[in-house]
Amino acid sequence: MAIRKGWKLTTLAPSAWSDADRERFWSIQQAALPGNPSATGTRGAVSTALNGLAARVGEEALRQGGSAVDAVMSAALAQIVLGGGAVISAFGILALMHHDAASGETTSLNAGWNTVRGETDALSIPGKINPAGDGMANMIGDSEPSGRTAMVGGFMRGLEAAHRRYGKLRFARLFDAAIELAEDGFTVPPGLARYIDVRKDDLARLPETRAVFFKADGRPYGEGDKFRQPALAETLRRVASEGADYMYTGAWAARCVEAVQRDGGKMTLEDLAAYQPIWSDPVTIERQGYTLALLGEPCEGSVNLIESLNLTEAAGIREIGHWSTSAESLVCLAKCCAAMGGMRYDSPEEQQAAFPGIDMSRTSRLTRDHAAALWSRLEEGSPIRLIPRGTHSDVVVAIDADGNMAALCHSINCLIWGKTAIVVDGVSVGDPASYMQSMVAATPPGTQLPNPIEVGLVLKDGRPEIAWSSMGVGLHYQTTQSLLNVIDFGMTVEQAANAPRLLLPISPDGSQRELTLRVIDGEFPSELLDATGVEIKAISPAEARFAQGLWVAVQRDPDTGMLSAISPSYTNGQATAIA
Repeated sequence: MAIRKGWKLTTLAPSAWSDADRERFWSIQQAALPGNPSATGTRGAVSTALNGLAARVGEEALRQGGSAVDAVMSAALAQIVLGGGAVISAFGILALMHHDAASGETTSLNAGWNTVRGETDALSIPGKINPAGDGMANMIGDSEPSGRTAMVGGFMRGLEAAHRRYGKLRFARLFDAAIELAEDGFTVPPGLARYIDVRKDDLARLPETRAVFFKADGRPYGEGDKFRQPALAETLRRVASEGADYMYTGAWAARCVEAVQRDGGKMTLEDLAAYQPIWSDPVTIERQGYTLALLGEPCEGSVNLIESLNLTEAAGIREIGHWSTSAESLVCLAKCCAAMGGMRYDSPEEQQAAFPGIDMSRTSRLTRDHAAALWSRLEEGSPIRLIPRGTHSDVVVAIDADGNMAALCHSINCLIWGKTAIVVDGVSVGDPASYMQSMVAATPPGTQLPNPIEVGLVLKDGRPEIAWSSMGVGLHYQTTQSLLNVIDFGMTVEQAANAPRLLLPISPDGSQRELTLRVIDGEFPSELLDATGVEIKAISPAEARFAQGLWVAVQRDPDTGMLSAISPSYTNGQATAIA
């Protein structure tokens, strides 16, 4: 690809990369399982769970003097384009953890969903998950599309707020790669082709959406086709020049409200104009001499994770031994992770009903006393309740030459474009309220929902050693195990990324009560699995993508200053570093 006339060599876009880099990262991008080699360096590192080409965009931001925030934000924008807005969106949600090396300050940014102020009967919002089967196609749902399922996404407001506080490059520069990728297009990879095929009937419902995902001959884009997104490129170009106001008070905002209301939604321009991301102190937990700093309020994922880690302490997993060598430890781990089923979208009343007699308030769930009481109940044989929800995300982590660390997760927080499949000027809107009715009802109208994302930093004596983020249906399982691997069992992030893992046992309708161990075939010794006395479901590595959580991390050695970055296996993510 030749560099466009008039473009500066300082653009972050692929057109300015070397031929070798473009070829290498496009190859990674198009491969289903390109491998996950770790990367090491001294002047910066970036990693993604999916869309390896976006990691190279973040690396370019670092190479050109950008901060860790510049790296994760430019990579996230590229991810949205590469994914066609299916699982992440410029109108989705964002969570960021950041450590500023100069001040020593660790901060949390929540740019989650805002509820719609006019939605006063949230429990009647349409939507359900089809409980038949395990696969993604069976979780698409069969409810009628409704604009009431849309909420106000904070991604672009969050991106702008983070850049204002911690960015070093010009704001518009963050959009270089995303705009070029949307304008020039790329070859549709197998994953995106599958998403389009699964959702093709819904994508054909609205003229504007159909114009994006269907060719001139009326057929949906498929594997190998050239896919361009000119409307998205123009939207990103306008945000780059005018700021996030373009999407919250400008022309895009008006068109978004019109589209949502046309489908019966209650969103207004006032809802978008009032949106503000939330800076807050991290939620923290002390463990084995480390401080774990997690996304601050309003959060749900951080509460889930602290509760799970405290449960593993109550169960004595560190003393029993690693779950790859102990059947007892593996069963204990499964109970600890399954107690809350990972991401939760229930009301406080529903949570209390699930575990009668145990204080399920948020304050209580952060304590070790709560974990001890809950573990006793699990040991007595109380039924577990697995409630995985159909959501998708992507993640980026980075550390820059100055030692600043950033960990980002962003999401459309619904299944591939949502049943409504509303697209406004190239930006997907999604239907996250279609399965969060209880939580929406429990949240004051016009305010931010608790964020389900699990993202954070690991610090020792106030200095950050690891920045990490997680995603996927099994993110709660994978995050719990990864942090135990690092903190309790002394592994490096590379060792943690490749350690045997327990996957989420899929139960789309929430009916599962008996403990089941879902693992990747060949990762655990068969005799160890047999010794658990529990039903085992072993799946092939190729099947693992939709049953596992994905955990990415960058690590700084406190003694040598060497940086390491890792991405998960079984994805097309990638780790990069600058020597």
